[in-house]
Amino acid sequence: MSDSLILPTPASDDGETLSEHVFRKIQSAIVKGEIAPGSKISEPELARTYGISRGPLREAIHRLEGQKLLVRVPHVGARVVSLSHEELLELYEIRESLEGMACRLAAERMSQAEIDELRRVLDTHERDEAFQAGRGYYQQEGDYDFHYRIIQGSGNRTLTRMLCGELYQLVRMYRLQFSATPNRPRQAFSEHHRILDAIADRDGELAELLMRRHIGASKRNMERHYLDAQAKTANERGEQ
Repeated sequence: MSDSLILPTPASDDGETLSEHVFRKIQSAIVKGEIAPGSKISEPELARTYGISRGPLREAIHRLEGQKLLVRVPHVGARVVSLSHEELLELYEIRESLEGMACRLAAERMSQAEIDELRRVLDTHERDEAFQAGRGYYQQEGDYDFHYRIIQGSGNRTLTRMLCGELYQLVRMYRLQFSATPNRPRQAFSEHHRILDAIADRDGELAELLMRRHIGASKRNMERHYLDAQAKTANERGEQ
């Protein structure tokens, strides 16, 4: 991808403003990796592409900055976030602690209907074509996201605002990036089932422990990705 960004002009959706539509299109492209980390966001190009004035466009960009998907670089402008190894470790440490807490609270507070629905979510994940083929884990956001549903089920509004608001899309971006590791989708699915069983048994302590282990396994998977990428880069430089 080039250093700057040009996306296809979107069709308008009923009941959705152009600013909202542009926001969601750019958000989705960043999370899915269609816009590379570190890419520059060109406001003039986006304004021309979408036929949108700079005011609504800047509103969309500001919202993406609030989700930590874009960062403002002095004298450069907005760029897609690109976390360092250390920053990624910090993000996973936050997740391990806060999602573990959310899982414990969910075991104590989720209704039986919510638990039954969470089990249906995992059934949907298992039927996913990409999952069956071993290409990755189901990555729909919101109500079809296992982690999202547990956080919502914690009943803690402050925790929900942090994990389902400010950090949610950034977390999804890296979850999706690392989900295609061989064998990891099946392992993650099995871990999800054990977490759900602990929640269904109302065992908050075990649910928290299993969630922390689950995110810890994801963190180790991320670190392997980083080491492999560094080794590949070193080899390529050695061949030049």
